[in-house]
Amino acid sequence: MPVNRRDFLKLAGLALGSTLLGSESAQAAVDTTKSVGMLYDATKCVGCNACTNGCRDWNKTPVEQDPSGLYDAPKELTAKTWTLIQLYKSQNEYSFVKRQCMHCVHPACVSACPVHALRKTDNGPVIYDPSRCIGCRYCMYACPFHVPRFEWDKVIPVIAKCTLCADRLSSGVGGPRCAEYCPTGALIWGQRDKLLAEAKQRIADHPKLYHDHVYGESEAGGTSVLYLASVPYEKLGLPKFDSEPVPQLSEKMGSVSIPGILLGVPLALIGIRYIAKEQGWVEE
Repeated sequence: MPVNRRDFLKLAGLALGSTLLGSESAQAAVDTTKSVGMLYDATKCVGCNACTNGCRDWNKTPVEQDPSGLYDAPKELTAKTWTLIQLYKSQNEYSFVKRQCMHCVHPACVSACPVHALRKTDNGPVIYDPSRCIGCRYCMYACPFHVPRFEWDKVIPVIAKCTLCADRLSSGVGGPRCAEYCPTGALIWGQRDKLLAEAKQRIADHPKLYHDHVYGESEAGGTSVLYLASVPYEKLGLPKFDSEPVPQLSEKMGSVSIPGILLGVPLALIGIRYIAKEQGWVEE
């Protein structure tokens, strides 16, 4: 199966980042019985974007205006918009879908970051330390959900994304603000394992309403944000994965030595350029 440019760059960034990280790249196991998560039930969502407003209110991110003049109607995640609602619609079916960081149980962005600017906390959120970031954007290439965004308009740009309101959780103020703003109960938060049990019970109680799978239970090693929907998840733009964590490659390279790094990085760069040239992505 041919590899497209975007996927190739992701794998290249992940491989280089893991080589630079060496033995420090491996992530400690996350206890999902204690970590926090969210459950998004698309069948209850009315597309009101209260979650987006709640996120803006707590994180003080500015509203956006597109070139056509539409006010605060972003179509994709940006450095200023960390969560939003999109609509899937075909001739016979439709469904809303929420976009935000998935806070993976084994996050590829954390594994790919060569300076540990990203880390997975014990209680679930994947958080970011801008003071450590060098702007390499390996996290953007490595993320299988295309989530981290770069602040291109800043003099000293940083990565921006949903934090699962880690500050609220750690201070005891409450849970993710988007969930607390949701007026229909389409978005709830709590212990990940309990949310997973709740999602499975909803499927059992209403088998004709839901697609028979909880997205995020095992995809890419599992995510802290779980989904229920009435249509197949691929139609909502949620990619298919097996249960193997995406950072598995980098974790297997934990024993790389310093001489191996000194030799491996140049060879990796040569290999990347060769493949890119063969694919016609670069010119001589």
